[in-house]
Amino acid sequence: MLNDPAEEVITEHFEEGEDVCCDLPHTDRVDLVNPTQTETLTVEKAQRMSEFFGFLADTNRLRILSILAAQEMCVGDLATALGMNESAVSHQLRTLRSIRLVSFRKQGRHVFYYLQDHHVFDFYQAIIEHLDEATP
Repeated sequence: MLNDPAEEVITEHFEEGEDVCCDLPHTDRVDLVNPTQTETLTVEKAQRMSEFFGFLADTNRLRILSILAAQEMCVGDLATALGMNESAVSHQLRTLRSIRLVSFRKQGRHVFYYLQDHHVFDFYQAIIEHLDEATP
């Protein structure tokens, strides 16, 4: 988050590499927390998220997502664009479909894959922007 007041206060008193220890909760900081973000993840939801991110920990799946973020494409064209064989691309697409990141539509004998919805695209874009940010 940009210009987070809580982060500014913390960084004013914190040197890199220095240990930080809190003995008491800081009740005066509660007002800075966004009410929609105060829920702690349940163990079940954290486990599901961990598995989800695990599926994304594959270079080829991320490369497929990068292409599908720009346009829908069939397996053959994805394979050519990625320099992979069609079987390998199909396998990766099955995985991406299983976690509901991509979907497909049939047109005659051709099957075209695309990002399932705007959440997937927004998620992809946010990560790209984060990685492209200049480090301080």
